[in-house]
Amino acid sequence: MAITLYQASVPAFTRGLKQLRAVLAKADSQAQQMKVEGAVLLQSRLYPNMFPLVRQVQIACDFAKGTCSRLAGKEPPSFADSEASFADLYARIDKTLAVIEALTPAQIDGQEERAVEIKAGQRILNFKGLQYLLGFSLPNFYFHLTTAYAILRHNGIELGKPDFIGPLD
Repeated sequence: MAITLYQASVPAFTRGLKQLRAVLAKADSQAQQMKVEGAVLLQSRLYPNMFPLVRQVQIACDFAKGTCSRLAGKEPPSFADSEASFADLYARIDKTLAVIEALTPAQIDGQEERAVEIKAGQRILNFKGLQYLLGFSLPNFYFHLTTAYAILRHNGIELGKPDFIGPLD
C-alpha cells in the first residue's frame, strides 16, 4: 500500500506539534519549580546568532500550517508573532492544530505535482508538492522542533527522547 500525501503531512505535523506542546508544558512546570521566569526560557537560545525558543515554536507552527494549507491549495492563515508566555505558545500551537486538522485527505491527496511558490527571505522558491513536503517543509519543521527541545535541555529542563517522540501508537 502506498502512503498518501495527506498521510505524510497532516499526521506528522500534528504529532510533532502535540509533542512540542507537551514538552513546553513540562518546561513551564519545571521552570516554576526552579523559580525561573518563563520569559527567560522563552528568550533562551543555543547560540547568540540563533533564534530564541519562542521563535523556534512560531516557525514550527508556521511550517505546519503553511505546508498543509499550500498543499490543499489554500492561502495559509497569518498569525502575529506576539507570543510572550507559555500560555501564548500553547494557544498558537492549538490554533495551528485547528488549521491543519480541518483539512481533509481529499484536499491534499493527489497534489504531489501541485506548484508551490514560497518566499524565503529575499528569494522565491518553487517546488512541486511532494518535493516541497519531503525535501523542504518536514526537514525545516523537525529542525525547529529539535532546536526548541535542545534549548530547553540546555537550560536544565529534564526531558528525554520519549518526550520528543511521544507515544508509539
